[in-house]
Amino acid sequence: MPEVRVRFAPSPTGSLHVGGARTAMYNALYARRFGGRFVLRIEDTDADRLREGAYDAIVDGLRWLGLRWDEGPDVGGPYGPYRQSERGERHRAYARALAARGYAYPCFCTPEELEEARRRAREEHRPPAYDGRCRRLGANERAALEAAGRPAALRLDVARVWGSDQPVVVQDRVRGEVRFDLSSIDDFVILKSNGTAAYNFAVVCDDVDMRISHVIRADEHLSNTPKQLLVYRALGVEPPQFAHIPMVLAADRSKLSKRHGATGVEEFRRQGYLPQALANYLALLGWSFPDERELFSLDEAAQVFDLDRVGSGATVYDVRKLTWMNGVYLRALPADELVRLAVPFLAEAGLLAEDPPAEYVRAVVLLVRERAHTLREVAEGASYFFLDVASYDPKGVEKHFAPPGAIERLSAALEAFAASDYSAQGLEKALDEHPAVRSAGTRAPFIHAVRLAVSGRTVGPGLFELVALLGRERTEARLRAAIAAIREGRVAALAEADGEGVSAGAGGGGRR
Repeated sequence: MPEVRVRFAPSPTGSLHVGGARTAMYNALYARRFGGRFVLRIEDTDADRLREGAYDAIVDGLRWLGLRWDEGPDVGGPYGPYRQSERGERHRAYARALAARGYAYPCFCTPEELEEARRRAREEHRPPAYDGRCRRLGANERAALEAAGRPAALRLDVARVWGSDQPVVVQDRVRGEVRFDLSSIDDFVILKSNGTAAYNFAVVCDDVDMRISHVIRADEHLSNTPKQLLVYRALGVEPPQFAHIPMVLAADRSKLSKRHGATGVEEFRRQGYLPQALANYLALLGWSFPDERELFSLDEAAQVFDLDRVGSGATVYDVRKLTWMNGVYLRALPADELVRLAVPFLAEAGLLAEDPPAEYVRAVVLLVRERAHTLREVAEGASYFFLDVASYDPKGVEKHFAPPGAIERLSAALEAFAASDYSAQGLEKALDEHPAVRSAGTRAPFIHAVRLAVSGRTVGPGLFELVALLGRERTEARLRAAIAAIREGRVAALAEADGEGVSAGAGGGGRR
């Protein structure tokens, strides 16, 4: 196999989409598998669509996912520059060479003339393709238009380049053989009248200069490939191998967009997903590990990745599976790493305003991790360890506070805990040995009521570990607050609270 050289060539027009991230990943994995080079090239010639900060967002997103490139704008390389906007003279040199060989011709049509021609074509039920009128201009007519200063684009003479009426065939590593009828391809612009290369021309020039051996990209680019093959033919260069990977669709099989939730890598990062989990999940969107395992690192994938296992059908993005996978990775993190990653989310949630002891923060994070799937869920699950209970879960109130005996159960727990040493084992033993619990024959109603009273929630870590960490003062204050709220008929109002701020009625113990 010749040297593998692949590239990811995003346009800095927005954030890094999960589809783009997956494309970059497949290129990086393929290069690593076959000892090749992964090139990052920025296609920034469409000035109208460029967005400030988009380049940095793309680069940061790729690095966060664990991807590294061998050549690019920031690391250099032998075939730079790696920003398309800095390669204009190379594009123009290639265009002049094609014109000199008779493969390209100047087009003097104005935008208004082109639009009028398309309008007539639609009215006559013809494809609105360019009709080649400037190709038929004589030398004197061209000279007169040039002398008059008429701006001219440069178009590829498709029929002359291809040399037959046979279809243009794309040999695709994923989709197999794909044929395009030559009549569906008009003489397309390769150089705009302002001297800027058109996309299908610039991308080929850059791929030729950068010695790209394999073009691995989203299948929405498949329709561009026949035009690019024509440019390769005109330049007399052997084209690379193409592999068009399937689109990522939403659950309703529509194109993935903002209305389906997070679609950008930075959004997932802000929501507390881990890069190794997102990378793992994206790798599975269209490709499968040879032994069908679902959890693997990029290093493991790079040992076995090949295009033969990339499917041709569109793949459906399932955020539930990603979230499950992220939870697995989250729970597998070393304790120190988890705490380091979780602290910014705790701070963002306003939980660290009073600078609690580091050992307390660590203990809370490690306690709530088992039920969390993201770092943001760690912060959400930890809130009542730092803030007063401002409201109670409405369904919990109905089930555990509203029935008769709730006050008696909470009072029994308060009494049992007061006599304990406030270790998890001591709290459990004290509650189990309380006469009210023994008389009831089950401790479940007591545990549910206590959990709701001290946390405002119906689910969470083991109750006795939770209470031990909260400590005597806050636990007993919250139990008394819940008893008072039930006795005074205030729990319904507290259940309807939005959870913002501190409620004196349900607080107990202040902030930590």
